[in-house]
Amino acid sequence: MLSRLPLLARHSRVVLSGIQPTGVPHLGNYLGALSNWVQLQQRAQPDDGLLFMIAGWHALTLPQDPQTLAQSRWDMLATLLAIGLDPKRSVIFFQDHNQDHAELGWLLNCLCPVGKLRRMTTWKSRLATSRNADEDDVDESLLNAGLLTYPALQAADILVYRATHVPVGEDQTQHLELTRDLADSFNRTFKTASDHNPLFPLPTLVGTASRRILSLKDSSSKMSKSAPDPSSRILLTDTPDQISLKIRGAVTDSIKGITYDPVNRPGTANLLTILAACTQEEADVASVARRYESKGHGVLKTDVSEAVIELLRRPRARFTRLKQERGYLIEVAEEGARKAREMSEETLKLVRERVGLC
Repeated sequence: MLSRLPLLARHSRVVLSGIQPTGVPHLGNYLGALSNWVQLQQRAQPDDGLLFMIAGWHALTLPQDPQTLAQSRWDMLATLLAIGLDPKRSVIFFQDHNQDHAELGWLLNCLCPVGKLRRMTTWKSRLATSRNADEDDVDESLLNAGLLTYPALQAADILVYRATHVPVGEDQTQHLELTRDLADSFNRTFKTASDHNPLFPLPTLVGTASRRILSLKDSSSKMSKSAPDPSSRILLTDTPDQISLKIRGAVTDSIKGITYDPVNRPGTANLLTILAACTQEEADVASVARRYESKGHGVLKTDVSEAVIELLRRPRARFTRLKQERGYLIEVAEEGARKAREMSEETLKLVRERVGLC
């Protein structure tokens, strides 16, 4: 009987999240999202659907070098496998291999007020970061339509699989709220007499355990792949020497002793946050800080370096091996896209019927 059910109906929960292929993931990506994906996979029930995508279309909202982007896509796929995602349990795929995202994205654009898009804060922060400028000084004439409207495409990424749970960072909370608004708007606008349940569920935010990881060079902003200074981030592919050098150069302060004070000592607090996350003590960063209250930043930085090096040792080794196995990566990508399309086609058929495009 199970094989006769619509594919999406087989899942009690559908979990979806994604990451852009703009360079190798950094420590903030790993602690804030990727490690949580692996934990979700480990804790998932047998009838949970898990989808993790590489969001190539979202990467195009800012200028990209085509050759670099092409390589980064495969590097990101290798990274997701290296950290422990299993293509036999999770659907791992390239967003741009499934055109259903774009079709639903256009339909949602037609429902989404421009005012709501302009109130999103992420486009302004991304534009400012790409220009190495403050958000208050960003030139809005540089804003392209794709960067403004990509939250509607992000909503389509979620709703095309009728995802029920979405693990995202705090900077994406606004976008998930918009997704819920668009789902509700579609359900109400295109409700049919035979509807017993809304077409789209209102997805639930799945919070991440790790705190926000800040730039090593600018404690007022989060660690970012697009920041101009490469020493501001630790990449999953960095060598132990590179990791140690970057952490030694991390901004702190001249206050004696170590305390956890994110407001007045953000650089020091960031190092403590990283250490606590690497040693699985996220729940009590303050107790980690107390171990260093009579010590200096030099000791703290040494311990942070050692913890980060150990955390990334195995994923880095796996990534180095998988990066050379292009045939296997292609196989994983093709199978992931096939599974993703099987799920999304069910949704698009119902969407087209409701809006009159069938």
